[in-house]
Amino acid sequence: MPAGQYVQSFRVFVATWNVGGKSPHNGLNLDDFLQVNNESDIYVLGFQEIVPLNAGNVLVLEDNEPAAKWLTLINQSLNKSLDGSSRSKASGSRFSSKPSLKKVSKTFRTESKRRLKSCNCIFELERKHSKDFCFRCQQPNINEDDLSSEPDEDGSNVFDISEISMASTSNHLKYSLIASKQMVGIFVTIWARKEHIQYVSHLRISCISRGIMGCLGNKGCISVSFLFHQTSFCFVCSHLASGEKEGDELRRNLDVLEILKSTQFPKICKTTHSRMPDKILGHDMVIWLGDLNYRIALSYSETRKLLENNDWDALLNKDQLKIEREAERVFKGWKEGKIYFAPTYKYFYNSDTYFGEIKTSKKKRRTPAWCDRILWHGNGIKQLSYIRGESRFSDHRPVCGTFVVDVVANHNELKKGSPSSNMKIEIEELLPTARYLKNIYFFILSGSPTYTLRQEKASHHRASIR
Repeated sequence: MPAGQYVQSFRVFVATWNVGGKSPHNGLNLDDFLQVNNESDIYVLGFQEIVPLNAGNVLVLEDNEPAAKWLTLINQSLNKSLDGSSRSKASGSRFSSKPSLKKVSKTFRTESKRRLKSCNCIFELERKHSKDFCFRCQQPNINEDDLSSEPDEDGSNVFDISEISMASTSNHLKYSLIASKQMVGIFVTIWARKEHIQYVSHLRISCISRGIMGCLGNKGCISVSFLFHQTSFCFVCSHLASGEKEGDELRRNLDVLEILKSTQFPKICKTTHSRMPDKILGHDMVIWLGDLNYRIALSYSETRKLLENNDWDALLNKDQLKIEREAERVFKGWKEGKIYFAPTYKYFYNSDTYFGEIKTSKKKRRTPAWCDRILWHGNGIKQLSYIRGESRFSDHRPVCGTFVVDVVANHNELKKGSPSSNMKIEIEELLPTARYLKNIYFFILSGSPTYTLRQEKASHHRASIR
């Protein structure tokens, strides 16, 4: 490891949930789903079918109202005070008649009056490798779509987290929203402890459609890339091809291969030696979550018999994803935790009964399967838990994984202090001092041979780091 760097461990909670096209109601409590009693540093939540996958949502205009409601409920749980009340005025017990995803997203971002840094590349590293004196990266525009799917009313395309609306107690909020993005029924939202926000940069989002005709958004993925301290992360939330006919697993394999091939993150870092990758597998750590739709390669009757005997090992041996991975036809080099829970699909709504136990018609009957999965790629990731939730809200059960990740950090990064104090240091590093400008002006006029501009730069740099 380079001098001046060290490894710091963080806890990351990842969950995937196909909510079956149902919009959440006011009374839906997400505390158990989010495991709020075991707090994590970062929460990555991926949903599928947050809206019905009908022609209106797929071909015309996606409905953003359910996503706004999900954000509100997530905030209620993550930012709950000790007395059980939520601290944000936007997270009341009643939804507005038509909540806006864009406005709700702004409300839950950090209260710091500064931008989420597009680049936090280390100045010293760039200065050592560059012949030119570098004042860090230029600040590129980050599209507002990296936060929500709705266009900005004022036409701004800059990711600005200063426009927020929080209650006076917002300084005590524990978690802030990093990003939220919807593509038809797929919805991703990422939250982090407020003190970590200053170390998040290079946020980029890519959407790949793999639905009808291979180009519509009823299936596909949303990928979120960012740098946390000096480690690059990518989270991929997908909804792959459905179907339990023989051979349908090959279509799912193709979806994965096309997502890995086609996902291209934009280059936003202007430094010469940026480590930010533009492809999914180029990241230090990648976590893939979603309704992957892989089924069990057995008949309904055989599957039901093994379920009745709780014979998970026999069922897992026929799991399509396990079979395809072992044959190295998909997710080669990826890891998945051991499954110790029952298949997560398909249930009757508000019931613990699998759909096929009542629906006798083969056309409507569905064989239970582990459709909802979490996999990871890279080093420095350790999974602590891999479980399913027991909410009856949907015909799927949510699946949750908790990880410890080893992140590379720099000793010269502030370990304590507010984002505003961090911004002060950044500005002082960026702006030359009055003495520096005065001396440069003097050298130009006098042509002094005894004190070079290079010496003055060195003197200015030494003074700035005292």
